[in-house]
Amino acid sequence: MTSRTIITGAVLVLAVAAAGCGGGRDAAPQRDGGDVGTSGADLSGRIVADGSSTVGPFTTAAAERFQRQHPGVQITVGVSGTGGGFSRFCRGETDLSNASRPIDDEEAQQCVANGVDFVEFQIVNDGLSVVVNNENDWATCLTTDELKRIWEPGSTIRNWSQVRDGFPDVPLVLAGPGTDSGTFDYFTDEIVGESGASRSDFTASEDDNVVVQAVAGNRGGLGYFGLSYLEENEGRLRGVAIDGGEGCVEPSVETVQDGSYSPLGRPLFIYAKTAAFERPEVQAFVRTMIESNEEIATSALYVPLTDEQRERAEAALAEAAAEAGP
Repeated sequence: MTSRTIITGAVLVLAVAAAGCGGGRDAAPQRDGGDVGTSGADLSGRIVADGSSTVGPFTTAAAERFQRQHPGVQITVGVSGTGGGFSRFCRGETDLSNASRPIDDEEAQQCVANGVDFVEFQIVNDGLSVVVNNENDWATCLTTDELKRIWEPGSTIRNWSQVRDGFPDVPLVLAGPGTDSGTFDYFTDEIVGESGASRSDFTASEDDNVVVQAVAGNRGGLGYFGLSYLEENEGRLRGVAIDGGEGCVEPSVETVQDGSYSPLGRPLFIYAKTAAFERPEVQAFVRTMIESNEEIATSALYVPLTDEQRERAEAALAEAAAEAGP
């Protein structure tokens, strides 16, 4: 697997020049976007995406693949967090919104108020991995109750010895996503029981590399982020098995796809403006993400859609394209 691209700026502009299209494993002609009634050379325009830092690298990998076939299309991928992405999307500023959780009622109402109709696509799978320092040889599996007691608001747990009898006297050093992250919302909802409810005395960042560094640099470190970042940082961190009530389950592609890694396996989404499907380049780009899902997901260190998930995404695309008309 190749490394997942980490986007650190406000916007990454992907301008793949035609001169750079030769060679590489994806250089051969693809059918991506080929059934929208226009050739790759004819497609042009600009597609704007923003949102989740977890989903952003998938969209970036898809854009790079797409632009090798359609160099006339410019795609920008911003990373302002799931909530920030929905804010821009519902103001009509973007075509696509990357999201690591479903849109909430307040955000959907904002879209309605601004006349922004949208289509939801589950676009890939991911798992949240709970990680510890490599020198931590005691916490091989943690229960969801233990994680709740560590992370809930007002928690007084500051040492591993307070987590479980037999754990050593080692200060607990916490790190995790920032409060505008969908990963933060998802973890707190599933573990603490309320989205956004968390103790505040931890290193918080929208950049998962900061979390990696915080945990890797402290023997008592504990953090959480997307499964792919654990895979990417093998050797620097160790993933913890999670016991959600059915026994300890290791985080992996297989356990995320089969649903046994519960409750921290999760779907990831893109939201597309319904009006954007009137533009063939948008239809073609979304089609690329679905039709080439396994290749894009694998190359960018995500968990591909199952056959059933892909069929649902294809059906949603077909309906949106039909409503948009020729």
